[in-house]
Amino acid sequence: MQWQTCVLLLCATAILADDEWREVKTAQGPVRGRKHPTEDIYAFYNIPYATAPVGVDRYKAPLPPPVWLEPYNAVNENIICPQVNLPMYETITSSLVQTENCLIANVYVPNTNKKNLSVAVDVHGGGFVIGWGEMLKYTQLMKTKDIIVVNFNYRVGVHGFLCLGTEDAPGNAGMKDQVALLRWVQKNIASFGGNPDDVTILGFSAGSAAVDLLMLSKSTEGLFHKVVPESGGSLTAFSVQSDPIEIAKTYAKILNFTNVDDITALTEFYTTSSLELLTATTAVFGRPESTFIFSPCVERDIGEETFLTESPRKILTDGNYKKLPVLYGFAEMEGLMNIPYFEDWKNKMNEKFSDFLPANLKFKSEEEREEVANKIKQFYFGEKPVGDETVLGYVNYFSDVIFAHSMLWATKLQVEAGNNEIYLYEYSFVDEDTPMVPYTNIRGANHCEQSIALADGKNATHPDESLATPELMKMKTILREIWHNFITTGKPVPEGSALPAWPAAGADRSPHMSLGQKIELRGVLLEERTRFWDDIYQRYYREPVPPPTPPPKPRSEL
Repeated sequence: MQWQTCVLLLCATAILADDEWREVKTAQGPVRGRKHPTEDIYAFYNIPYATAPVGVDRYKAPLPPPVWLEPYNAVNENIICPQVNLPMYETITSSLVQTENCLIANVYVPNTNKKNLSVAVDVHGGGFVIGWGEMLKYTQLMKTKDIIVVNFNYRVGVHGFLCLGTEDAPGNAGMKDQVALLRWVQKNIASFGGNPDDVTILGFSAGSAAVDLLMLSKSTEGLFHKVVPESGGSLTAFSVQSDPIEIAKTYAKILNFTNVDDITALTEFYTTSSLELLTATTAVFGRPESTFIFSPCVERDIGEETFLTESPRKILTDGNYKKLPVLYGFAEMEGLMNIPYFEDWKNKMNEKFSDFLPANLKFKSEEEREEVANKIKQFYFGEKPVGDETVLGYVNYFSDVIFAHSMLWATKLQVEAGNNEIYLYEYSFVDEDTPMVPYTNIRGANHCEQSIALADGKNATHPDESLATPELMKMKTILREIWHNFITTGKPVPEGSALPAWPAAGADRSPHMSLGQKIELRGVLLEERTRFWDDIYQRYYREPVPPPTPPPKPRSEL
């Protein structure tokens, strides 16, 4: 009897152990994931999807991932890529480990035996200078057990986006990491139960601009099938470097390197300096020209695989890219992102508004620049100065120049190029927990609020969803339904849904879905503001350029 009891206990223990862990065979070797502590899913953390080159090769394309024979225990080791320390994230990043070889993926799999599940690949934000895969989590999208969620790290800042057009730093290492991840998904996701022919890429902020760019790159064709850019587009100033060499020089000067006109010396500075030194400054934030210095670039062809060799505007205008269903939108007051700088910037904007024009505008003369700057200032502030009384003009200005106009411009170009599956929205939901805009009695939806509402937790910093107001929980439920619909069907509102019908947008940026206190279909989105900026960019757009051919190396170096 005692022997039988022991056997039963051993069997029960084995069943529990099997339920606790799940082993998957990947192309690299077996991987073991663990049951999530609160959700009916399995989590596989920190799976290497590629290898980041190190030392003098650190700016090059990623290398193949490692392989192994014994099961790899995919448990959370909190790995992130080297990056600038942003004070608001210090309490989080202090527990994370920065390492050069940081290219890992996290895979969340529902507890089901079903196969060919839809796959959602999330690209994190952070201005291309900070961030990591687990910044936002989307396990609540998986309640119906028909979606696998993947997030991942990619190289950021100078590490990911130094673009010298040389063999040492060809450019777009961080985007090539993303391509490597998508290839890894194609190769391995079926082993986790996912369908490699049903992959949706989504991203917030810089991740939104990234998925917008991934859609335009020849290197990604066939790697995904639907796109969800959330607050950030390929045509905005922060998404593509206007002049990569000038940007490399600017950043080097910030770090007190002065011999910037010698490309050989500049290359040596970047390849031999420690990443600790190269990420020691916070000067990438709070820049009036609406960039974060480093970002993707138009590459010079040096005979290796490239990510982007033409400007996004040219690719969109020519229609030379794969047309896919796109769920496209932004929050109503994206410009609230720059409220922390308002007290400092309001006087500076009155002194010289032209310093705050986006970096992707160019002018024939300083006189023309000042003339256009005054025209723009007049549009947003009228005859009044930038100040407490006109703070909403400040918010609208930065909403438009950093986020809204670039996405609406791209919508027009995509529809004109033949894409009839662009689903456009504006997110304006606020509740009693939403802070007032300073100097007003108005609440507004801040940068990427839709992404934060979609994600797990009450907000970006509080994981306890039970503390959300009933109104916010209702909105979270609606957003998750819309995103789930799109990920699984390619339509945000399929037939039979209780939500309002949502047709695709036309070239006039109409209709769009208003995701606010009410969910309702509306007409042209931001018509007057968009028409104003269409005219500005038609006249003064600065086409991004690739790095020039570097001078030949001295004979002594050959």
